[in-house]
Amino acid sequence: MKYNFDEIIPRRDTNSYKWDSASDAEVLPMWVADMDFRTAPCIIEALKRRVEHGIFGYTRVPEAYYEAVSRWFARRHHWTIERGWMIYTSGVVPAISAIIKALTVPGEQVIVQTPVYNCFFSSIRNNGCEIVSNPLIQTGDTYRIDFEDLERKAANPKAKILLLCNPHNPAGRVWTREELTKIGEICFRHGLKVISDEIHCELVYPGYTYIPFASISNEFLRHTITCVSPSKSFNIAGLQIATIVSSDEEIRRKIDKAININEVCDVNPFGVIATIAAYSEEGEGWLLQLLDYLKGNYECMKSFCETYLPDYPLTKLEGTYLVWMDCRKLHIPSEELEERLVEDAKLWLNAGTMYGAEGEGFMRWNIACPRDAMIKGLKLFRDYLRS
Repeated sequence: MKYNFDEIIPRRDTNSYKWDSASDAEVLPMWVADMDFRTAPCIIEALKRRVEHGIFGYTRVPEAYYEAVSRWFARRHHWTIERGWMIYTSGVVPAISAIIKALTVPGEQVIVQTPVYNCFFSSIRNNGCEIVSNPLIQTGDTYRIDFEDLERKAANPKAKILLLCNPHNPAGRVWTREELTKIGEICFRHGLKVISDEIHCELVYPGYTYIPFASISNEFLRHTITCVSPSKSFNIAGLQIATIVSSDEEIRRKIDKAININEVCDVNPFGVIATIAAYSEEGEGWLLQLLDYLKGNYECMKSFCETYLPDYPLTKLEGTYLVWMDCRKLHIPSEELEERLVEDAKLWLNAGTMYGAEGEGFMRWNIACPRDAMIKGLKLFRDYLRS
């Protein structure tokens, strides 16, 4: 293997949100979604060259940035993004907040498919909009969309946006073309726009295919605003960079205005440099090996749970590095279980209720770490249950 993902890299006392938030230094963090791997060497080298210049003033985003994003999505995902469709900003969450501000007025409704990424809720509330849940339906070891419920809720005249998570966090689904098409048909029939958060789009495992929602047809392109970033796939979330994609000039004008109102119109030089480096041939080579390693982690976790934790089934992982575990047999509220695990097992997982009421009884594991660390976390969980 060219890259060593088994290397344990100490992160405590580096001002890491993941590792330095617990007061007890013995706690193993497997919660917030960043990886414990060094990013691709091509990114590190590009950042070193930029640091050596020694001046870090306001950054002008060069054409090379737009070219890198466009080439990457055309090559890997068969979606050609035109230069004029792109707006840069400081992250996918600020992007979503700005888009909601641009396309709604307070009191209107935004539909989400729960359980879903927790920041969706705050982005909706902060813009004075109403959160409407279209709960996913658990079927065996996976989830499916309740299209009848979506149809009813999209028909409400107050509903203006569906906030889509593609691939889905925390359910681990990589939505199929058929599922995405049906979502679009329902939303567009009722005049809704779709904001598609596709930040996990590179983290897809063999047998599954990420389909950019806007790539399905010209109609989908016109009515979709897509948010992408290399931050999750290349472990550069702290560099604060994302791209908003919309083919509609009037929508882009409104979003640009909202970005400026929210004061998230500037980005730092390192995010720009890192994006260009990530979306390169070398970056792709690193990413492919990462995916092999993450798949191995999931298979290892699945085997461990089948042997030692058969009463706590895992949702099938099609994409992301976030594993959704069913802990309902414990009959302990998720938030209480999170607290108990931190205090008694020295293990930090995310409570399922962070992702909506439908997450009650579930816990989310971040397995983007060296395999030995992941196994240690599983043993801590197992031993806590035994005690």
